[in-house]
Amino acid sequence: MLVLVAPGQGAQKPGFLTPWLDLPGVTERLTWWSAVSGLDLIHYGTKADEEEIRDTAVAQPLLVAAGLVSAHALFGEGIGGTTGLAGLPSRIGAVAGHSVGEITAAVAAGVLTDEAAMVLVRRRGLAMAEAASRTETGMAAILGGEQDEVVAHLDKHGLTPANVNGAGQIVAAGTAEQLAALAEDKPEGVRRVVPLKVAGAFHTDHMAPAVAALEALVAGVPVADPRTAYVSNRDGGVVTSGAGVIERMVAQVSNPVRWDLCMETFRELGVTALIEVAPGGTLTGLAKRALPGVTNLALKTPDDLDAARALIEEHAIPALATPAEEELREA
Repeated sequence: MLVLVAPGQGAQKPGFLTPWLDLPGVTERLTWWSAVSGLDLIHYGTKADEEEIRDTAVAQPLLVAAGLVSAHALFGEGIGGTTGLAGLPSRIGAVAGHSVGEITAAVAAGVLTDEAAMVLVRRRGLAMAEAASRTETGMAAILGGEQDEVVAHLDKHGLTPANVNGAGQIVAAGTAEQLAALAEDKPEGVRRVVPLKVAGAFHTDHMAPAVAALEALVAGVPVADPRTAYVSNRDGGVVTSGAGVIERMVAQVSNPVRWDLCMETFRELGVTALIEVAPGGTLTGLAKRALPGVTNLALKTPDDLDAARALIEEHAIPALATPAEEELREA
């Protein structure tokens, strides 16, 4: 069984969209999405520096656009538009995204169109940036240690375990002062505490204003029910309604991401291969440690597409025959 996953904020790097522009239709698609979102995605994905794309209001649309570009390139024109992942959900066992990657996954599952996703992610990024500007906050990855002990230690410092990623990684979020105290007082057994290149304490109570802003927006967003299993960050649960996907996606802005539980669900579903859309690397790294025996592939540049297509042929559910193919078979 094949799982398609999409990374969250922090995966972006300067110039990471540049090689994708060499593919037919990508420049035109990004130009359209730039108009839809009100953000020059080509500029930010090819010429902007690290500080510019660290801005939450820029990073989030850029990441969703990159994920969708690579998914279009991998699966063809079926993904997005008005049809979602047309014809292909029957081949993919499940989709999931880490944090803002849930919007990319929603398009892959047929819940959102490309355009709706770009409008939603732009408003999400702006609302979260506004919420983050009210207090100096941030996030830091904690590598190593026992999960329960790390969580208890964070509570002592008033920090939130904003991302429980599995594979020995928890991301703490809180004020600058709280994170500084954590750096001086690491939990027992922790190897490192690494500050992340994000501009706020995402997935905590600090994001409550952003949740309110998004709730006012999503009532009018056109959605469809998922055409393949959609695994939620909230608890690793499989969501079967489009309304449920959107409700969880909005609430997730101020609640912890449980990627560890998503990977447990992949295991229970019988995953044999996992592909991470661009800019891939983060989630495949976690899967290598948490899902031994599962084949992983990260889409970083178009050079990875042939290997990804081979993985699809090996691990995806066989494609259904077209009516014409059925007639030939019967003849």
